[in-house]
Amino acid sequence: MGLFCLAMGIDLKAGGRRPTIGRKEPKSKNIYIKLLVKLYKFLTRRTESKFNGVILKRLKMSIINRPPLSISRLAKFMKGKEEKIAVIVGTITNDNRVLGNETLKLKICALRFTETARARIVAAGGECITFDQLALRSPTGAGTVLLRGPKNSREAVKHFGAPGVP
Repeated sequence: MGLFCLAMGIDLKAGGRRPTIGRKEPKSKNIYIKLLVKLYKFLTRRTESKFNGVILKRLKMSIINRPPLSISRLAKFMKGKEEKIAVIVGTITNDNRVLGNETLKLKICALRFTETARARIVAAGGECITFDQLALRSPTGAGTVLLRGPKNSREAVKHFGAPGVP
C-alpha cells in the first residue's frame, strides 16, 4: 500500500487573506461624528439599503477624503432634482460667484455648513439639515442624491508625481 499525504490547504476566498479593508471607526475625536457612526452602523445593519453603508464608510474617512463642496457646484449637480435632498458627507462652502439665490432653494444635509453658505441657503428658502434629521426623514435614503466634493482639487495634489512629467 502506498502512502499518500493529505495536506491541509487554506481556503482563499475572492479577497485573499487580506483582512477587512477600511476603517473600523473614525479617527476623529469629534463626538458628533462618533454618534453618527453609531447611528449609521445600526441603520446599515437593520435596513436593506446600501445608502446607509456608503454614508457610514464616508463618515469614517479622513478629512482629506471628505472634501468641501461649494454651493455653485451643488446648484449645478442638483439642477432638475430640486425636490430631492442633497446629501454631502463634508462641508458646504459659500461661493460669491453665484449671483442669484433662486438656485439655492434646496434641502441639503451635510456635516458642516459655513456661516455664509447657511445664511444664503436659508435666505433663498432652502433648508440645512443634519444627518440625524436625515435618518428620521429618510432612513433608507429614498428621495436623496448622494454627492461629494472634488478630492483632487487640493493644492498639495498639484505637486504629486515626478518633476517635469505632466
